[in-house]
Amino acid sequence: MKTVNEVSKLTGVSIRTLQYYDKIGLLKPAEYTESGYRLYDDAALERLQQILLFRELEFPLKDIKDIVTRSDFDKRKALDQQIELLKLKKEHIENLIDMCKGLKLRGVRHLDFKAFDSSKIDEYAKKAKEQWGKTPEFKEFEEKDKKRSKRDKENMMADFMEIFKEFGAMKEEDPKSERVQKQVEKLKNFITENFYNCTNEILSSLGKMYAGGGEFTENINKMGGEGTAEFTYEAIRHFCE
Repeated sequence: MKTVNEVSKLTGVSIRTLQYYDKIGLLKPAEYTESGYRLYDDAALERLQQILLFRELEFPLKDIKDIVTRSDFDKRKALDQQIELLKLKKEHIENLIDMCKGLKLRGVRHLDFKAFDSSKIDEYAKKAKEQWGKTPEFKEFEEKDKKRSKRDKENMMADFMEIFKEFGAMKEEDPKSERVQKQVEKLKNFITENFYNCTNEILSSLGKMYAGGGEFTENINKMGGEGTAEFTYEAIRHFCE
């Protein structure tokens, strides 16, 4: 058995983080002393290792908890993914080292940005996440979606994007205003009805994604005009607060 302090020194995970993992039910100690101190056995340390592996893949803690507590959790698959990810990170670091050596020899005027490209790492992490992505929300969406025809799906997405067009018409208003906040509630209810149960936590994450750049942001701004995605995010943020 190891104390929380010993586990922290062994793993580099702070005591506060270990206490938080216990609080949310992600990593429970094997037992507690009469004084209430946490004690960890080998099984708990193995679970912590699994958690850290998924953190390297940038999974949210909620998803990690869902994965590692499954009865069909495949430890070997998780390790294989981690090994592959580390190989890609090693290759990325070696490329950066080679670039720096080249700069030292040729001088800073030699411009080459290929070594900064981390797309292979990002793509692998994305695919790895997709393999573990059968969250309750994803399963709920699958159940609803398989009952829809192609026309139903097209109509639903048209209605969904219309909501953002309506946000665009409100851009000059205060995102805290009653009318804008009712529009956020309309968006939340639409997601719950057509996709999955949209909690405030999920809605907050979606808001960040809407304004985070890429295809989502482009499509929303195309519907409501430039700045609609950012305005929608601000409105969602106030709603969730």
